[in-house]
Amino acid sequence: MAKNRRIGIVGFGHLGQFLFKSIQESEDFDIAFVWNRTASALKESVPQQFILENLAGFAERKPDLIVEVAHPLISSQYGEAFLAVADYMVGSPTALADQEVEDKLKEAAKHHGLYIPSGAFWGANDIQKMADRGTLQGLTVTMKKHPSSFKLGSPLKEKNDNALDVGETVLYEGPVRGLCPLAPNNVNTMAAAAIAAHNLGFDKVKGKLVADKSLTDWHIVEVDVTGPGSVEAGNAFTVSTVRRNPAQIGKVTGSATYVSFLSSMQRAHDRGPGVHLC
Repeated sequence: MAKNRRIGIVGFGHLGQFLFKSIQESEDFDIAFVWNRTASALKESVPQQFILENLAGFAERKPDLIVEVAHPLISSQYGEAFLAVADYMVGSPTALADQEVEDKLKEAAKHHGLYIPSGAFWGANDIQKMADRGTLQGLTVTMKKHPSSFKLGSPLKEKNDNALDVGETVLYEGPVRGLCPLAPNNVNTMAAAAIAAHNLGFDKVKGKLVADKSLTDWHIVEVDVTGPGSVEAGNAFTVSTVRRNPAQIGKVTGSATYVSFLSSMQRAHDRGPGVHLC
């Protein structure tokens, strides 16, 4: 009988809590540890034997897969160490918009897999195949949410605050690399797109962030792809998709994203070293 895969959870917000409950109910996975920056938040929900007080001691719990659902800084500070002993699933892939972090994690993924959840990025595998062949010419990801669903840094925060008084407002349009540090909690889908579209990367994949106060029930993700053929002659391959993710007003993460993330975690195994979408 196969051994259950031991999961370490880094972060205990809404997504971390969802994963913890789902793993406890699973017959195929066990909890190796749960860590949260504020340890007191774990006391009522997590049995003491699972609580990891000091993240530096993660290896003692013998995890098979470590899942980060906390903050992009975790990958910068611990990603290499995680990959030295286990597979690592990056729930905040905006961390990889920092070229130094991306380079060192790819270098560290020599013995274990670095897994990137596709999340709300529809069509990730097909886009990655075009990138592998070098035929992917363009990729734009547009995210539209109610202004209260964004957590942003300046100067986008100020533009978003004003969006409550107007209609649809374009907060950012340009390379994904420039957007990730300004909206690290909101644009993980775009970061996953830049990783899938590796022949374009964070500098050539375009991101568009839109605040729309009419979106009280949905997060909308639009993906526009340009593939093989001549753009100039007008006969290039193109695909456009629109995903409407049910979401309560003010929520950063749509409800469908939780289940999608769990499915990604379940697929994050046995792919060997290197970077993998899941």
